[in-house]
Parts: sequence; C-alpha cells; structure tokens
Amino acid sequence: RNKYTFFAKVARKEGYHYVAKIFEETAINEMRHANDHFKLMGGIADTIANLQEAIEGEDYETTTMYKDFAAVAKEEGNMEAAVKFEMIGKVEAEHRDRYKKLLARVKAGTVYTRDEPITWKCSLCGYLHEGTEPPEKCPACAHPKEYYEPANLDTDI
Repeated sequence: RNKYTFFAKVARKEGYHYVAKIFEETAINEMRHANDHFKLMGGIADTIANLQEAIEGEDYETTTMYKDFAAVAKEEGNMEAAVKFEMIGKVEAEHRDRYKKLLARVKAGTVYTRDEPITWKCSLCGYLHEGTEPPEKCPACAHPKEYYEPANLDTDI
C-alpha cells in the first residue's frame, strides 16, 4: 500500500470514482516500481533471509525509531503524537516477535506441523481442519496444504 491507496479512498468517499480508479492504478504501478528497485538493490532473498531482515527492521523500529519519534514529539509538546508513536512501537515489537517465531519454524521445517493438534484454515476457501498438520490437499477447494495457515495466528503461529 502507498499514499495513492489512501487518496483513492478519499476520492471514492467524495464520489469521484473515476479519480479513485486512477489513484488505485497508480498505486499498483508504484508498487511494481518499488518491487523492481528493491530487487535491483538485492533486497529480496529467500524466506529465511527475508525473515531475518524483517526481524532487524522491526527491532529497529521498536527499540529506536518510534522511541526517538516519541521523544521529539514530547519535546515539541505534542503528547498525542508521542503516545501514538509509543503505541506503534509496541505493535512493531509484536511484528518482530511474530517474525522470530516464523523464522524458527521455517528453519526447523515445522511451518506445517505442530506437536499438538490445532485448527488449520485454508486461506482460499476457509475450510477448517483439526490436526497436527493440514491435509495435503484441501477437501473443499483442492488447493495444496501450502495454502493452509493456523486459524489462530495469535497462539498457533
């Protein structure tokens, strides 16, 4: 997502659907450009490297960036912004911790296996399956197990 996605929502709300469509098209174009630039800079690797990069980025945001933003906002007397930055820093910590769990699972080869049964959800059709791993193929839509995720991403990631 980028600013054009947000601009499109405003345009649509104000009744400018044609303008919203142009903003949305531009948002897609800009995302493609960013993806290409990121690849050229070597910023996209395998999943393990990408998770490690994500952990580092989220850790910086929670331990440094948003704390610094909050400190500046306080110095400027903008307590509303300071509180928001502190809250966002907490969210970034959750992102970091989630990525750490995912990295451990990818490294251990346990993304699609659990020691105890959980509820797995097909991310395409919503079919639910109880077990230590998802079925090889979704019985409802026939997509492979790679489309399954833990139904409760808060506890079963």
